[in-house]
Amino acid sequence: MDSIIFDVDGTLWDSTDVVADAWNQIMEKETDMTPNLTGAVLKGLFGRLLPDIAAVIFHEYPKERQLELIDACCAKEHEALLATPAPVYPGLVDALSILSRHYPLYIVSNCQAGYIEVFLEATGLGHYFKGHLCPGDTGKAKADNIRTIIEQNHLQHAVYVGDTDDDYKATHEAGIPFVHAAYGFGQTENPDYTITSPMDLVTLFVPEN
Repeated sequence: MDSIIFDVDGTLWDSTDVVADAWNQIMEKETDMTPNLTGAVLKGLFGRLLPDIAAVIFHEYPKERQLELIDACCAKEHEALLATPAPVYPGLVDALSILSRHYPLYIVSNCQAGYIEVFLEATGLGHYFKGHLCPGDTGKAKADNIRTIIEQNHLQHAVYVGDTDDDYKATHEAGIPFVHAAYGFGQTENPDYTITSPMDLVTLFVPEN
């Protein structure tokens, strides 16, 4: 193993409560819908591509309007997260500090352009990561972006850390092992590894001195 690629939501932090509040503001302002989103609702949707999330939340509207609304939601969420950063998972900072001394770390997430940058700025964790990709940057889904990170950085034995079954499927489509963050939003069957906290990655992958 020579590198670690991370998901964001449900793996590095939980932004769902902050995002739900931001999206509700857009729903109230821009639609006739009742702004009733909660963090729990978004936990069941995060990890999907944005057009798919928009189709669920704004199902009353045609596709073009769905995309306009989700773009407005994303802009509002970026503002909210920079003003009120979401909490990172316990032990994450210590884990990244240790892991980054042994391996290059990357992020690949099915999020909008700018979201990973917001995470890095809001948390101050940008110095731990060597690069990142998302569909908003490339127009491609997670498996392709994982492959791109691997190819661009000449990685031979990367692992991917995520929390949902969609992460598991994308990781195996990309041909690398999957580490399931069981503390996150989703479940999956037969992951290659399972962790219950970020520090478990240190136990798994950092050789004892």
